[in-house]
Amino acid sequence: MNEKNISVLDSKTLLALFGPRDQYLRKIRAALGVVISARDDRIQIEGEPAAVAQATSVIEQLTAIAHRHGEISPHDVAKVLSGVTGQPLADQHAPIDGLSAGRMVKPRTAGQAEYVQAITDNDLVFCIGPAGTGKTYLAVALAVAALRQERIRKIVLVRPAVEAGESLGFLPGDLQAKINPYLRPLLDALREMMDYELVKRLKDQDVIEMIPLAYMRGRTLNDAFIILDEAQNTTVAQMKMFLTRMGQNSKIVVSGDTTQVDLPAHTKSGLIDGLGRLRGIPGYCEVKLGKADIVRHPLVQKIVEAYEEDDDASSRRRRS
Repeated sequence: MNEKNISVLDSKTLLALFGPRDQYLRKIRAALGVVISARDDRIQIEGEPAAVAQATSVIEQLTAIAHRHGEISPHDVAKVLSGVTGQPLADQHAPIDGLSAGRMVKPRTAGQAEYVQAITDNDLVFCIGPAGTGKTYLAVALAVAALRQERIRKIVLVRPAVEAGESLGFLPGDLQAKINPYLRPLLDALREMMDYELVKRLKDQDVIEMIPLAYMRGRTLNDAFIILDEAQNTTVAQMKMFLTRMGQNSKIVVSGDTTQVDLPAHTKSGLIDGLGRLRGIPGYCEVKLGKADIVRHPLVQKIVEAYEEDDDASSRRRRS
């Protein structure tokens, strides 16, 4: 491990370097695998020597941009990172229109761009892929944009309340408190797009609704953007029930990871069943994201690869 300290002249430069809600800082950390923190009048960088050297170069170049222009844009960060790492400029895809000022969201890979286009062009989209590929985040961004442009009147965020090794009954609190952990990832994505007070107000007005899958039965949703997250944990009957909630001028996005099914043994996943059943239906599109589309910390891609290798070895042993 290596460590580098960089002096920062003023707090304005420091704020510009870190970006809104520390977005630029997180992007640099994720791209280079380093730890960056601010202490007093300096920035401290820790990590492997080569990564620290790259991060130092990025910080110094962005500091120079901040001094010249008084601010730093997301494109500046992407361009500097691309130049330092030698990787293609990932910030090349068009941003999602309709988000509020200062909240630019855009696909960062070709697969993500295909996903965004599929949602734009179709009323029903199934997206499968490993963790960190932006399945939920991009869908929520498109939902918020559609709401702001008044193309829909309601956003409905849905998740199946299926335990992954823990029982709901052992969680503290009433029913709402018990289901909140399941819906939290959707709320986190939503708060990246909107201010907290606005999210709270729209939830109170029922413009944004976050509910467990079981609460969808018997409803018809018109003029709505409906997102089903963690869909691999639906049964075939639940998936049919969910999909038939679609009303006039509504759009449904279904996302999940078929390698992380938490259903009881011998229970078929509604997501896997739907992938085969719905092909050929007009207005339906299927998108598959892969390891190359992972945009979280670089370690996430390595983790996915490690588990895939273990799964492949287990499959070979079962066949032999």
